[in-house]
Amino acid sequence: MVQSLLKKQLLAIRNAKNQYALGCGVPDFNSAIAARFKKDTGLVLDPDKEVTVTSGCTEAIAATMLGLINPGDEVILFAPFYDSYEATLSVAGAKIKCITLQPPDFAVPIDELKSTISKNTRAILINTPHNPTVKMFTREELSTIASFCIDNDVLVFTDEVYYKLAFEMDHISMASLPGMYERTWAAAVALRAPDSYYVELKRDYMEKKAILAEGLKVLGFKVFPSSGTYFVIVDHTPFGMEIDIAFCEYLIKEVGALAIPTNVFYLNQKMRWKEFGEIHLLQRWKYSEDYS
Repeated sequence: MVQSLLKKQLLAIRNAKNQYALGCGVPDFNSAIAARFKKDTGLVLDPDKEVTVTSGCTEAIAATMLGLINPGDEVILFAPFYDSYEATLSVAGAKIKCITLQPPDFAVPIDELKSTISKNTRAILINTPHNPTVKMFTREELSTIASFCIDNDVLVFTDEVYYKLAFEMDHISMASLPGMYERTWAAAVALRAPDSYYVELKRDYMEKKAILAEGLKVLGFKVFPSSGTYFVIVDHTPFGMEIDIAFCEYLIKEVGALAIPTNVFYLNQKMRWKEFGEIHLLQRWKYSEDYS
């Protein structure tokens, strides 16, 4: 399947399909996205009015936030969170409120969420499957969040870029829940490919992720359950270091491996390690060429 995609890309280049495209996307591509969305969620989109193509989900999320968030609006994030969210919301002048998801299951603290929503809350941002905790938001969690949004006239931004990498449960799009279609702005990836492509993709990532997780367990890390994405969250404290950044620096200098400290995925990074000392390990390890 990968070779097939490469051949199609090469064919597009040779056919000179490389001019400036329409701002919202090429009609045929938009129609393909709408068709994929319908197949995955059951929802019908107007490809001419309800689909916009961007260069990656980060651009889609940024454009949506900057278009709908005004200075002073409150936006709720679930921490830890993908770092571009904070940067974009800061540019928009939003007031960010964070709700921390705690290990090992990273469940949504419903009571805290309910008390955090105020008359100034403009939107809640949901990332599922979640980066970096590898959590899948459950139907119960999404339904509860949806009810809060409907009751308080709050929008939902959903980052669903990893939705085809849901391993232990089916992915649920917030827009597919009752009453949420008209108040949900979703960023996702779409590809006109046979279902076999996604089956192979998921199987490939699951196999690689299992190898990584098992290897980390053998080394002595505590590996948290993973429901989606290609990331792995571990507890590094058995190795005698509490501060995640210090441990990641040690890995680079002494081991030749690269990990990402979860500290960087929080709004207030100072002393975050006291509450959450795990590190976020990418599936693809990076080794130093010089092992001396």
